[in-house]
Amino acid sequence: MAALARWCVRHRLVVVLLWLLALGGTAAAAALTGSAYSNDYEVPGTESGRATRLLDESFAGLGGDGDTLVWHTPRGASVRDADVEQAMTRTLERVAAQDRVASVTSPYGERGAGQVSADSRTAYALVTFDSPVGELDRSEAQAVVDAAAAARTEGLQVELGGSAVGLTEERGGHLAEFVGVGVAAVVLFLAFGSLSASLLPIATALVGVGTAYAGIELLGHLMTVADFAPMLGLLIGLGVGIDYALFLVTRHRRGLKRGLPVAEAATRAVATTGRAVVFAGATVCVALLGMLILRLGFLNGVAMAACLTVLLTVAASVTLLPALLSFLGMRALSRRERRRLAEEGPRPELPTGLAARWSAFVEKRPKLLGALAMAVMAVLSLPTLALHLGTSDQGNDPAGATTRKAYDLLAEGFGPGVNGPLTLVTRVDGGDDRLALDNLGGALEATPGVGSVSPVTYNAAGDAGYVTVLPGTAPQSAETSALVDRLRAHVLPRVEADTSLDVHVGGVTASYDDFADVILGKLPLFVGVVIGFGCLLLLLAFRSVGIPLKAAAMNVAAVSAAFGVVVAVFQFGWGAGLLGLGGAGPIEPFLPVIMVSVLFGLSMDYQVFLVSRMYEEWLETGDNRRAVRVGLAETGRVINSAAVIMISVFLAFVLSGDRVIAMFGIGLAAAVALDAFVLRTLLVPALMHLLGGANWWLPRSLDRLLPRISIEPPECRAGAVRPTGSVPAAEGAPVDSYAQSGLVERR
Repeated sequence: MAALARWCVRHRLVVVLLWLLALGGTAAAAALTGSAYSNDYEVPGTESGRATRLLDESFAGLGGDGDTLVWHTPRGASVRDADVEQAMTRTLERVAAQDRVASVTSPYGERGAGQVSADSRTAYALVTFDSPVGELDRSEAQAVVDAAAAARTEGLQVELGGSAVGLTEERGGHLAEFVGVGVAAVVLFLAFGSLSASLLPIATALVGVGTAYAGIELLGHLMTVADFAPMLGLLIGLGVGIDYALFLVTRHRRGLKRGLPVAEAATRAVATTGRAVVFAGATVCVALLGMLILRLGFLNGVAMAACLTVLLTVAASVTLLPALLSFLGMRALSRRERRRLAEEGPRPELPTGLAARWSAFVEKRPKLLGALAMAVMAVLSLPTLALHLGTSDQGNDPAGATTRKAYDLLAEGFGPGVNGPLTLVTRVDGGDDRLALDNLGGALEATPGVGSVSPVTYNAAGDAGYVTVLPGTAPQSAETSALVDRLRAHVLPRVEADTSLDVHVGGVTASYDDFADVILGKLPLFVGVVIGFGCLLLLLAFRSVGIPLKAAAMNVAAVSAAFGVVVAVFQFGWGAGLLGLGGAGPIEPFLPVIMVSVLFGLSMDYQVFLVSRMYEEWLETGDNRRAVRVGLAETGRVINSAAVIMISVFLAFVLSGDRVIAMFGIGLAAAVALDAFVLRTLLVPALMHLLGGANWWLPRSLDRLLPRISIEPPECRAGAVRPTGSVPAAEGAPVDSYAQSGLVERR
């Protein structure tokens, strides 16, 4: 790391130009090729997936995305009025003529008789595209929206809903990024007192994240990448990128205050803290790449996109940042700090003030504070027990969006189930199958939870048929999920008896439920692999059995409590209205896997930065109490500053206007807050004080087998004083009184 830092400092202009070239090149390539995102939730082998494929094979493209065009007349008028019918018939003809539209089912035709509300004031047409939404381009969906919007008049409201139309909805722009970066700049300025130093972490993070953002667009042409992946990458990249740069700049400033030349201070910062940055980034990437073991194409793209962002932010932190620091020179210190250095000369920066007092307080009452921290985490984790995975729908969109207006009009006119119909499709072989399928409607209508049932529709060959079922509840409702289970487990098996029918239940709710079931089934393996790799990395880095085990427990606690907050806000609806997040609804089925990956990685960051400083002190003194006390006092302030920055960045993404991104933002912000202010600065040091020298125990036989990839700088490894596998005699040794706080600056 030192050699890399020296090269970057010596060739600082080349490094800056290379990064600018990478940023400009990827951005230009992304602009030329365009985006190719795809939200393909289909999981091979699920029943809903088989239903989609059968529809696509037997009904000429009906397996594609199905959207709705809704129109509504004011009181006293009817959608059956001649002028309204003529205007909308012409509009539907224009929509049907658009590229990628497979069919339009009008309420004025024979098949659309049920598409007019009982009060005749609302009607809708079914617009079926020839492909799933993941294969549609935004411009193709926008053409349909424009064709329909032309029919709007003062007396006729026309709205559109559905997944394809949702592609055209404007999000919150880049307000979230601006707010997050702005708050980060304020925190950095307060921490450093130097405008130049506070801008460096932001500049470094923006270059790394900007390059990654363009790279994600290019990645979408090579594999399935969800449309929220770039925003998720921004969210993670800005948070970790600014934090990593903050740690490095802090170490660099400490070197300057000790009298080191600028180049040497930057080199040592990368050689010491840079190791922890690389290691922390590696743990985040390991956690993210753990999603690959699930073998879900949708998640593979998200994992690769997020991992690319983390890799580039780490690379920028250990190469671009030292180059910029060498350009900045002594201006990394504030004017007052430079004046004091000139007048009083170099002197060590001792941990004093609140950080030192807090560290001493934790040392005095580890049992009480540890119990309090565990109680807080347990209470916040309770809502996780009620976690319900499902699909939040366009009823959660902003009130002014056409998708939300269409959703509300349909729910008011036809009942909530019309927004999430279930499609029952099967192969048909002979008269007995046809007779049984024709009688299916009666069994379905008698099923609790069913609102209405359409007649059977057969394909031209007569060898396949489907029935559309409108539930009596909304698509995101738990009752609708229960209806899907009831149909599959009880109703359809009775109909299929003594026939060759094999009826598959498809539709939005069925697809999300199947996706959630697959994820939940693989989640234990996934969590086990992520925890196992994380523990292995910490075992190699800190040569201790206790450190990885405590880290695993802390990570589980942080994830559980963060999910509790997400469930409370989004599923229970506590405060969701005040935040503009729509009504209560289920948690997206892919959220647990992605959040577990990200949270395990981020929680490892603070563990690495905190414990690596303790480990340095332990290797030098062999005194566990002093190591914990000094490590917490020296890193507490910077960890808290980093946490405030990351929390601000994550919470700012609530302004994005995207419910999924808002879930990530609130979940990650809650996890970081609990991790930094409850776990790392309270529970972890309390437990380490209680365990004493056992924190650093490692069997001799295991120590001989493990390779050495220590994080601590070489001079600390050379100063190791303890024999492997033993508790040092220096435990509890008196601490010299260098400062009134009882904390000693590391030499």
